Amino acid sequence: MGSSRVPRIAITPMLSLSFFLIIIWLASSPVQAAPVVDVGGAEVELTDFQVGYFTGDARLLDYEAVREQTFEASGNIAPVGTGLQATWYRIALHNSGTDEKQLYLHLPQAYQIRSIEVFEERADKLIGQTHVDLNDASNHPLMHLGTVIYPFSVPVGETTVFYVYSQLYSHHYFAAEVFDLKHSREAVSRGGLDIAVLAGMLLALVFYNCLLFLASRKQENILYSLYLVSGLIWISLSYGLISRVFNAYGDSVFILNLSGFTILIFLLLFMMAIFETRRFYPTEHRFLQGMLAVIVAGFCYGLIDLIAMLEVISSLVALTMVVTSLVSVSLLLKGNPLIKFFLIGHLFFVLFNGLAMMYYKGIAEPNYFNSHGVVLGIVLEALMLAFIISYRIRVLEKIRSQQAELKRQAATDPLTAVFNRRYFMVEGEQMARQAASKGEPTSVIAVDIDNFKTVNDTYGHQAGDRVLIEVAEIFRKISRDQDLISRFGGEEFMILLPGTDKSEAQDYAERIRGSVEQHVTAAGNGVSVRVTVSAGIAEMIAASESLEKALSRADNALYEAKAAGRNQVRCAP
Repeated sequence: MGSSRVPRIAITPMLSLSFFLIIIWLASSPVQAAPVVDVGGAEVELTDFQVGYFTGDARLLDYEAVREQTFEASGNIAPVGTGLQATWYRIALHNSGTDEKQLYLHLPQAYQIRSIEVFEERADKLIGQTHVDLNDASNHPLMHLGTVIYPFSVPVGETTVFYVYSQLYSHHYFAAEVFDLKHSREAVSRGGLDIAVLAGMLLALVFYNCLLFLASRKQENILYSLYLVSGLIWISLSYGLISRVFNAYGDSVFILNLSGFTILIFLLLFMMAIFETRRFYPTEHRFLQGMLAVIVAGFCYGLIDLIAMLEVISSLVALTMVVTSLVSVSLLLKGNPLIKFFLIGHLFFVLFNGLAMMYYKGIAEPNYFNSHGVVLGIVLEALMLAFIISYRIRVLEKIRSQQAELKRQAATDPLTAVFNRRYFMVEGEQMARQAASKGEPTSVIAVDIDNFKTVNDTYGHQAGDRVLIEVAEIFRKISRDQDLISRFGGEEFMILLPGTDKSEAQDYAERIRGSVEQHVTAAGNGVSVRVTVSAGIAEMIAASESLEKALSRADNALYEAKAAGRNQVRCAP
């Protein structure tokens, strides 16, 4: 009995140790986490399935070595984040159908990657492979509008496994889709349509604001256009529009990522210009200047090492959004009338770019709003900035209109709406000099309503005012556009006629005299008033006479007409 207990005691720790070693062995054994995807259906259109990825020492491993590694499960559309130089992906496809499948592996984000290698195996044997260097991809047979399309087949009851090696620039995007021939053609033809529409909207805004700049020469218009151009370049690059339109890839196109910095630069400059921060908000202006200096420094360093700067650009974007938001809130509290509209647009920019930054860093799950966050944020903010520019133009036009009205009021007689004496003397002198420079004559007419005091005394001042208004209207109807009519005071008017000699002026004055004589003014309460006018004419001596002297001579001729019995026209010698 005693001897039988000894083996039992000895075996128990041995079994425990053996079990522990088995657990360690199982944990250390390579496990392919990505499940096998079935492609045995009648039609194949796989746009949402599981793959495996490996990021450890991916750059140092070849195909044979990476097959022994443990792959983590991921979706077929997966941003892995920054700081990676290479990634391996594993895709397993099994045909459970009754017919061999002729399929196409699509890698639609290929245009963003430095190089791609695809290894195809079946039954643990390599049966096909390809390498696409993006610096030499324009004529590669598998590159179609920015998408690598790899044709393959899966026999009945068998499994095809792909190992895809992706060498990166900075931010890493991966997308894989599997189609049959019909759906492959559809995917290629429809890809990028939404981005093309949004880019077209930005391009239209660029042309519109360039025209505004040519018309107004406002700094904010050209800064807004440059902001739009930067956004257009970045969107076209990041979402494959450049690759689809120009069939361009690799390092020469990668440099266009600098537009990510210029978007921020021109946004900050636009804020300074549209809100006039230098003039009205010096504290906020210094904050914007400081942020601008940081972004410009990043841009300059990006010219040397763009990959390093792209790894931190998302942080710069986040910092810029914080600074611009704080400045906007400060301007709102200080009562800036435009900032509320900017805040609405900037809220879209901050929201969608925040989603995009999390997506690029591999934090947020991939979906349309996350993956398209930057383009949506830029477009929505661009539309609101366009509204701000239009609103500001309307405000400025209203101010100009008010200023023009004030000038008009300052230059015109409030009762008769013809020009007043001060305006007549300044403008008339200039018009006379212009006519003299052309060798043209200029005449002036002094007109006075006869016995106007009697009208006021007999019918009242309201009737007298009515007479003045209608007499001035007669002057306007008879005069030309270039003639200058002025009420000098009381019932006396002065008319300047550029390009008119004394004889023509006399005919003009006679038409006035006759029209007034025939006119009847309805003064109210059934009262009708008739008046006459007397006029004196003087042709200016262009070489030596001032307007004031010519008016004095015309006034003397007017007195002669009055002395001769009124309702007459006289010419000065």
